[in-house]
Amino acid sequence: MTKFNSFHGTITMITDFEGDGCNKLITVENGMGGIVNFVITPTTYFVDHAMVAVGDRVTGYYDENAPAILIYPPQYQTLVMVKKSPYQNVKVDYFNNQLVSSDGLLRLNVSPYTQTVLTNGQSFTRSLANRDLIVIYGPSTKSIPAQTTPYRIVVLC
Repeated sequence: MTKFNSFHGTITMITDFEGDGCNKLITVENGMGGIVNFVITPTTYFVDHAMVAVGDRVTGYYDENAPAILIYPPQYQTLVMVKKSPYQNVKVDYFNNQLVSSDGLLRLNVSPYTQTVLTNGQSFTRSLANRDLIVIYGPSTKSIPAQTTPYRIVVLC
């Protein structure tokens, strides 16, 4: 179980990291003075395989318990990057055996039409309970936890 944390903001700079061209450093500013550098590697999962550019609104997810160097601005190894879209919501979290997120704010009602895949795009046919998931969804209820029927679920194995 990964303890996911996130940072939302606007990309202000994208540079090569470590000179090989395979790794990037994306600087994100949240509009209130907060700045984070996200380290992007070939294993970073971009939701919808979205291309990002300076000026895009994004959310980067990282492991809160992973070691991080003590510098300013903070620099995090990014696990998942989401480009903001007005047509979908995204939640990256651990979901328990009742399919409720670890923060208790979202419950999944999976339908036969919900696409469940692995990060490589292949179908996932096992139980979604007790797993780290990327949930792509639209409307949800206003209850606590909010309930939704996801469009797509990406399983982070």
